[in-house]
Amino acid sequence: FWLRNAANLKGPTDYSRLLYYKRSKRLLLAVCIPRSMAIPIAILDCDLLLHGRGSKILDRFDLDSVSDNFLLTNFGFPRDFILYLVDLLREALCRRTQRSRAISPEVQVLAALGFYTSGSFQTSMGDTIGISQASMSRCVSNVTRALVEKAPQFITFNREPSFEEFERVAGFPGVLGVLDCVQVAIKAPNSEDSTYVNKKGFHSVACQLVCDARGLLLSTETHWPGGLEDTIVLERSAVHKHLQDNKEGWLLGDGRYPLRKWLMTPVERPESPAEFQYNLAHVATHEIVDRTFRAIQTRFRCLDGTKGYLQYSPEKSSSILLACCVLHNISLQSGLDAWTLERTEPLEQPKILDQKPEDRDSEAEELRKQIIHKHFS
Repeated sequence: FWLRNAANLKGPTDYSRLLYYKRSKRLLLAVCIPRSMAIPIAILDCDLLLHGRGSKILDRFDLDSVSDNFLLTNFGFPRDFILYLVDLLREALCRRTQRSRAISPEVQVLAALGFYTSGSFQTSMGDTIGISQASMSRCVSNVTRALVEKAPQFITFNREPSFEEFERVAGFPGVLGVLDCVQVAIKAPNSEDSTYVNKKGFHSVACQLVCDARGLLLSTETHWPGGLEDTIVLERSAVHKHLQDNKEGWLLGDGRYPLRKWLMTPVERPESPAEFQYNLAHVATHEIVDRTFRAIQTRFRCLDGTKGYLQYSPEKSSSILLACCVLHNISLQSGLDAWTLERTEPLEQPKILDQKPEDRDSEAEELRKQIIHKHFS
C-alpha cells in the first residue's frame, strides 16, 4: 500500500517483481510493471519522500552525538579542528550548494576528511554520516576546491626566515627551507600521454615541496607531470623565480639538483673532514622535508601509493594533493604535531646529478666553500 502510494500508482497492481536497494541509508525502490505492459522503472529517493522539498539543509550527522575518539578514528582529526575547518570553509561550501536540499557544511567536511584519510568512498563511510557514495564524491569535490582556494593563505614564503630553528637541527646556517620533489601515483590518463610515466614506470603527478624546520610547507606545486625531471620542475617553478635574486639564505636540495647560490647541495666527493661534516649536517637537515611528506602520506592515505593510486585525472589528483597539503599546514598552525603519524622507513638514496662543467655555477661553488670553512672546519 505504502509503495503504491509512494509511486503514485492507482488501484491494485499485479507486480511481477520488486527490487529493493539500500545505498548509504538512502532507500531506492525500483518497481517493475507487469510484462504485458511497457516496463517503466520508478526510482524513488526516500529522503525526499520523508523530508519533502521544504527543508533547505539536511543534517545527516550530528557531531555532538559521537565521541572524540570516534571522530579521530574515522576522520583523522580531533573535534576542535573539524569545527574550525567547518567554519573556515562554510561560506565556500554553502555558496557551491544551490540544491534545494543541500548537504550541510559539517557533513561535507566529514565526507572529505573520511576520503582523504582512508582513500576510498566505502559504503561504510557513507553509512556513518548518512549520505550516498555519489554524494560523498560531490562533497569531496566541493571541499577540495574550497581548500585549494585557501592555498595562498596557508602555504606561503612570506614568513620570517627560521634560520635558528634549522641551525638547531644539525648546525647548518642560513637555511630558508628544504626542497624535494615527490611522486603521487594516479590512474593512467585516457590519452596516450607518456609525460605522466615517471622513472619508476608508473603514472604519477610530481609535487615540489619546500618546508621549514617544523615541517610547515612554504611552497607546494602539485600540477607537474610525473615524467618530468626534478631539475626541470624546479626551473619552471615559482620557487625558482622567487629566489633568483635572493640575497640572504638558501634552500637545501639533495644531489639531484644543481648547486646555486640560493640552493646548497651536498659535496659530491667529499675529501676533507670539514666537507664530510658539511654533508652530514646537510643530510640531517634535508631529511625534514622527507619526514614531512611521509607524515602527509600517512595521515592522508589517499596519497599513499602502497594502498593504491588516485582514481582521477591528473588535474583532479593534483587538486586533491594540494588540498591535503593545505590541511597539513592548517593542522600544524592549529597546534597539531606534523610528524605524529610519520612512517619510519629507509630513505631512498637520490641519484646524483651529472653536471657538465659549463653548467656549474662558480659563484655558488665558492659560496659553499666559504660555508664549509666558516661553519664546519
